[in-house]
Amino acid sequence: MLIISNNVRIPDNEIEISAIRAQGAGGQNVNKVSSAVHLRFDISASSLPDFYKQRLTQCQDQRINKDNIIVIKAQKYRSQDKNRADALDRLASLIRSVGVVAKKRRATKPSRGAKMKRLDRKNKHGRKKELRKKVFE
Repeated sequence: MLIISNNVRIPDNEIEISAIRAQGAGGQNVNKVSSAVHLRFDISASSLPDFYKQRLTQCQDQRINKDNIIVIKAQKYRSQDKNRADALDRLASLIRSVGVVAKKRRATKPSRGAKMKRLDRKNKHGRKKELRKKVFE
């Protein structure tokens, strides 16, 4: 059971995890041992609330393919158990990130003091440049 929040949980039977051989350097161990993990999670067939499903399908993430399946490949660690935990953590963080609703931005204006400070800084900088000029008599 993967816990996303207090009232959102994903049963283990909805997450498909398979062991594969890792890529990259690693000597003989990489050729013998299937330590990498390939995780697949079908969004449409899951028991997630509709809010999460809708937000996940609209999400522009390269881990979500056009069939609405999340595919995560974890091969950071040398042990399969750590890679499995890493893949599950990444799945949970992806689903949690979709659940957070961004606060709407309200347009603001700079204060009068901030404007004055900026203009003073500009004048000082201009005077400094003016003093560097050649003096003609």
